[in-house]
Amino acid sequence: MTTKKTGALAVDLTEGAIRVRWGDKTLTIVASPSPPDAEDSPDFIIELDDLECWDAPHDAEEINVKDLQKILTQIEVECARRGLSVEFE
Repeated sequence: MTTKKTGALAVDLTEGAIRVRWGDKTLTIVASPSPPDAEDSPDFIIELDDLECWDAPHDAEEINVKDLQKILTQIEVECARRGLSVEFE
């Protein structure tokens, strides 16, 4: 079942996490730590395999590929706006 999202896609950055809000849905992404020996490590490393479903109460609804692409693009835009780097694995 696909629910229509209303409202703008918003990204909030916090220390160690990214919160995405889209309509009445929320997705909290906990960034993976950078390897201790990495010289040019990004500010955020996001494991794509962890981005399957929205947060509760919508946790039974999977994030489709089209929406995931929009979310990742908006995360990149917000990170760039703040002078931060992000890497998707």
